[in-house]
Amino acid sequence: MPSAAERTRTLVQSTCSAVLLVPGLQGVRPDQLVPDARRVGPDGDVLLDFPADSPAVRAATHAQDDELSAVLEVTDVAPVAVPHRIRGRAWVSGWLTRLPGIADPGRMMLRLEVGEASVDDLWGASQVEPEAFAEARADPLIDHEAELLQHLHAAHAEQVASLCTLLGDRAELLLNGGRAVPLALDRFGLRIRISGGTHSFDARFDFPEPVRDVTGLRRAMHQLFEAAY
Repeated sequence: MPSAAERTRTLVQSTCSAVLLVPGLQGVRPDQLVPDARRVGPDGDVLLDFPADSPAVRAATHAQDDELSAVLEVTDVAPVAVPHRIRGRAWVSGWLTRLPGIADPGRMMLRLEVGEASVDDLWGASQVEPEAFAEARADPLIDHEAELLQHLHAAHAEQVASLCTLLGDRAELLLNGGRAVPLALDRFGLRIRISGGTHSFDARFDFPEPVRDVTGLRRAMHQLFEAAY
């Protein structure tokens, strides 16, 4: 399974929605605290791109040499419609400073120096040390996961459902009118959510070996579907 640090790093570098929580800015509209872009720098700092006149930039400017604490909260929502659609959240807390001259005109790059991080997702809840976050790498499928899941759901629903034959008695819910929807995808495997009525559960299907790219993923998915027939 992916480590907690890898899962946190993947969420931070993904296109999931994120908001920057800064003490003293509780009255600001939430959309004003959403960075327009974010990435992780070579030292593990989180770099956030904001309009130069945003409340977050003003707060960092007024803090000057004082430490301004902040928390980046990332919310991961499944790209396909399933019950309980939020797949997880990650929090990265630390100290916020400006990086003048990095962003385009009219914008400002803010650096969040990581003090601690945590994740609560489909794998469970874990704390992440700053060093582990800096050393981790995002999942190689991060840029394609949403599109791939939507494609599996739209074009390969029957094959996804066929994977339930590998579950034995646990597939009874699907046989009684339930449905199977691809929920999450990473280099180690595919997770689907099986639901019917008021009940649902997740099933995880591991690949024979971790995949490195979309080409390897196609081979791994082919092997999974073959095993189900």
